[in-house]
Amino acid sequence: MKILGTGFKALVEREIFRFISVFNQTIFPPVVSSFLYIFIFGYSLGARIETVNGLPYLQFLVPGLIMMYVIEGSYANTSSSLFISRWANNIEELLVTPLSYFEMVLAILIGGLARSLVTACGVYLVSLCFVQFEIAHPWTVLFFMIFVSLTFSAAGMIMALFAEEFEHLTLATTFVITPLVFLGGVFHSLEMVPPALRGITVFNPMFYMVNGLRYGMLGVSDVSVLQSMTVVLALFLGLFSFTVLLFKSGYKLRK
Repeated sequence: MKILGTGFKALVEREIFRFISVFNQTIFPPVVSSFLYIFIFGYSLGARIETVNGLPYLQFLVPGLIMMYVIEGSYANTSSSLFISRWANNIEELLVTPLSYFEMVLAILIGGLARSLVTACGVYLVSLCFVQFEIAHPWTVLFFMIFVSLTFSAAGMIMALFAEEFEHLTLATTFVITPLVFLGGVFHSLEMVPPALRGITVFNPMFYMVNGLRYGMLGVSDVSVLQSMTVVLALFLGLFSFTVLLFKSGYKLRK
């Protein structure tokens, strides 16, 4: 059997077409909201903050916002795609194809990756209206964009398998992902956090993701980039393996 063959490519194309066909719901809203974030927090309020880690606040803000939308976009894409497939019972058609469970999971993850990369590019283009800077380490940026997106794409698939109702998908976003992202350094550096909370912050995985991308784009970070890469890779491998295991077991996939 050919690995990553025609069936795999067809599934990837289906996942990409799914979010592109409703771009006004998947791509347009985060681009617009990023404009508002940059204008209000970076351009208006940021004018009152001289520098953060030696950088203008507006420049410091951009990588954090991009990472925030990478996380939210990848999670939303795979969680909604898989849950709807379960709800409509067309997931069973996928399970009887000659695709391996590895290929099934990877194809759906790539759909989430594609959406998050398109969204990230849109947010970055919006940021150019306010601030321009040279990307310090392009390959580091690519690493964090890809693996953080794949990590939360896997998290979205896991949540879609455990969820009983569509509303359950938003619970993780509202009560877990969004708070951790906001506390992970999107709008502030570690030095701006009260000393009592710094010990808690270092246990937040989003902190390493935001700082990793910030290092790649601006060359500054509150922690070692190697440490950030290690956290991201460990999370990806763990969640990806768990997702494949759930597919192999048929957990809530077969009735």
